[in-house]
Amino acid sequence: CGKRKIWLDPNEVNEISMANSRQNIRKLKKDGLIVKKPAKIHSRARANRWLAAKRQGRHQGHGKRKGTANARLPFKVLWVRRMRVLRRMLRKYRDAKKIDKHLYHELYQKVKGNKFKTKRQLMEVIHLMKAEKARAKALADQAEARKAKARNARARKAAREEARIAAARAEAAAATKA
Repeated sequence: CGKRKIWLDPNEVNEISMANSRQNIRKLKKDGLIVKKPAKIHSRARANRWLAAKRQGRHQGHGKRKGTANARLPFKVLWVRRMRVLRRMLRKYRDAKKIDKHLYHELYQKVKGNKFKTKRQLMEVIHLMKAEKARAKALADQAEARKAKARNARARKAAREEARIAAARAEAAAATKA
């Protein structure tokens, strides 16, 4: 340790001055005539209190800021975080079969194109798109059912017409024989 960190017993100055070897110094240290002073305390209490306040949002106003918003928390970092969150959500939905691969791809591209700011927005769009798809499917099924019904009615009408014509022919044939 340095010169400032050593205490020499003022009552034993003569004995200390007689010491001329390391061994003598060690002996004096053992006897307590030379003592290493304890390190000065440099408390972190105030710093810890300050940091605790900062965690609660204190001392962060305009007057305390030195760098730009981008320097303090880069826009790119925010972008990457958002992309990861939204893409993770899309993957989860696709794996859970909530969305099919086509919808996944469409939404993935929209996420990349900065369409959604939050998970909630993305979720709302997913629900809307699913509802729209279900409605379109229901309408298509209804149209198909109507078409099938009309097809059957046409077939029955054609069959009736054929039967009527056949009956008329048979009647005509019977009339010509008689």
